[in-house]
Amino acid sequence: MDSASASSLALIIVAAVLAPLAAEALRRFRIPGVVLEIAFGIVIGQQVLGLAEVTPVVAGFGNLGLSFLMFLAGYEIDLDRIKGRPLDRATRGWFLSLVVALGVAAFLVATGFALSDLLIGLCLTTTALGTLLPMLSDAGVLESRFGALVLAVGTVGEFLPIVAIALLLTSDNPGTTALLLVAFIALAVGATLIATRARSPKVLDLMRRHLDSSAQLPVRIAVLMVVALVWVAGHLGLDVLLGAFAAGIIVRLFTAGEQSEAVGSKLSALGFGFLIPIFFVVSGMKFDLDALISEPTTLLRVPLFLMLFLVARGLPAMLLYRRDLVRRDRAALAFFSATALPLVVVITEIGLETERMLPENAAALVGAGMVSVLVFPLAGFALHRSGATSEPSGDGVDAGAPEDAGTDPSSGLPV
Repeated sequence: MDSASASSLALIIVAAVLAPLAAEALRRFRIPGVVLEIAFGIVIGQQVLGLAEVTPVVAGFGNLGLSFLMFLAGYEIDLDRIKGRPLDRATRGWFLSLVVALGVAAFLVATGFALSDLLIGLCLTTTALGTLLPMLSDAGVLESRFGALVLAVGTVGEFLPIVAIALLLTSDNPGTTALLLVAFIALAVGATLIATRARSPKVLDLMRRHLDSSAQLPVRIAVLMVVALVWVAGHLGLDVLLGAFAAGIIVRLFTAGEQSEAVGSKLSALGFGFLIPIFFVVSGMKFDLDALISEPTTLLRVPLFLMLFLVARGLPAMLLYRRDLVRRDRAALAFFSATALPLVVVITEIGLETERMLPENAAALVGAGMVSVLVFPLAGFALHRSGATSEPSGDGVDAGAPEDAGTDPSSGLPV
């Protein structure tokens, strides 16, 4: 490793350590560590202090961190909890988001505000599941019925944009890529079947015995699965994030049961303790601050895109869950759905590399993603808590109840 890469990685790790300490010091403001990691990356990067640079080695660590973020997002998906109605609603909601987003993006292109409606549109349809999961878990929301709906929406809002990136943004021949995608899905399904059938008592006992030993066999198998599927996806010309996401789902199925939580804890320690913060700090180092602050009007693009995140992802939540959630919880789901960042970074980087996105729009989209991670989850939690403790309204029905909910005549409460 060259000296520039070594010194840059050292500073990145320092920034990754300082971010949670700063978040603790500023806990009254409830600033997520992710936002501070990106902010520290901007500060140590070439556009501010110039202390660190994105060398090929640093970029490699950043890509590994993003892959592990996608892996953990896949690992946290409990298919038994979201299958059926939650997944169906979430899928229909994403396609509605796509229609709204592409319509808005087409208008922006027609007015000369943007270059590519597809790139802008896909940015507006993403949900930062990997970023939201630790927040939902820490708040005790993830295991609730509402948490299952957020999980379903986040799963679809992360998986389908990854598929769209693989089909439409990283390939010159979508037809061939579609066939390769089918081949990859078949391979992933085959690996899933093998993983579920390989859970014999002997294999499970082997995993259990080496879970806390120096061998850490389950963790090594998980890392092997990530590397293998990322390599396969890359070799097929697909986006490597697809491989990482699929690896997470497969490893979760293989470790399902009593070992799942223990293995997940170790993988989270590796991911959130080391690799994932590097990705966010490196993202900050790549952030084009000059493009964002070059003109006062450019800064106005940040609140504009922030509003469009909420419109594209929030509108389906308000429309499709009228029979499932009280009004406040629908609004909370809208805010959680509109929280976007990691895939926005990926899509904007593709746009800049292919010269299909204006630098000021790329910077504004990432800036809006940062603000969404800072603001939208706080709004979502506040609305969800207020919805859970709301008082009945004058007509005897909870003010936040689903519009078609019935009431118990003896109590006047929703049933």
